[in-house]
Amino acid sequence: MPTSASLVATQNSLLARLSSSDRAHVLKVGQVVDLEFGETVSESNERIRYVYFPTTSYISLITPKGAAESLEVGLVGREGVFGITLLLGIDTSPLKGLVQGSGTALRLTVEQFRRAAAKRPTFARVTHAYLYVLIAQIAQTAACGRYHALEARLARWLLMTHDRAGADTFRLTHEFLAQMLGVRRAGVTEVAGVFQKRKLIQYRRGVVRILNRAGIEAACCACYYSLNGMYAHHLGGRLTSSGRARGLHS
Repeated sequence: MPTSASLVATQNSLLARLSSSDRAHVLKVGQVVDLEFGETVSESNERIRYVYFPTTSYISLITPKGAAESLEVGLVGREGVFGITLLLGIDTSPLKGLVQGSGTALRLTVEQFRRAAAKRPTFARVTHAYLYVLIAQIAQTAACGRYHALEARLARWLLMTHDRAGADTFRLTHEFLAQMLGVRRAGVTEVAGVFQKRKLIQYRRGVVRILNRAGIEAACCACYYSLNGMYAHHLGGRLTSSGRARGLHS
C-alpha cells in the first residue's frame, strides 16, 4: 500500500529540505502512488503528465534511440524529482523515465508543481538546486562512459543504485545492464562475472545482491564521489548505502 504523506516528507530528501509550510502544502496537494518495475512514467519528447518525488522507488533517465541504441544517463531516486524540466517552462522531457526500482513516490500534477515553484520560496530554491545537480550528473555520466573502464562504470552504477534502493538486493536484467553500460550483453556477462568471482556481488535470474560494498567502492571511478560531493555542496547532505541522505532535514 502507498506510504502515508507524513512519512513521505522524511523519505524524499528534497521534500525534507522544504520549510514546514511549503512541505505541508506539497504533501496536501500531492498523491502518494505506487510505481512498478518496468513502468514508463514519461516517454522522451512527449508531454509530461506528472511530476514524481520518489520515496522508495527510483527512475532511470534514458536517451531516445537515434544514431545509436538508447543509453541510461541518469538516475532519480529519493534524493530528487522527475519532471524537473518544467522549471524551464518546457512541458516535455528530453529523456525517457523508466522505473528501475519499484516503490512509492509523491506525485504532483504539472499545474501543482508549477504553482508551488512560483509561489513557494523554499520549493523553488530546492528544486532549482536539484536541476543544477541533475544536469551535472548527466554530463558526468556521459564523460564516464567515454573515458572510464567498464568495471569502474559498473561499480559506479551499482553504488548509485544501492544508494537509492535502500536494500542490498534489487532487480536488474541483462538487457538493462547492457543499456546502462552501453555495451553488448556479452560484455555485461563478462564484467558481472568478474565482480561475482571477486565476491563483490551475487547476480542471477535478474537480481543483484551487494555482498561487499567497500570492495565496489574501491573499484569505482571518481565520478561517483564527485557527484555525491556536488549534491552535498548544493543540497546539504550526502547519500548513504541505505538510500537515505544525511543532513538534509530542515
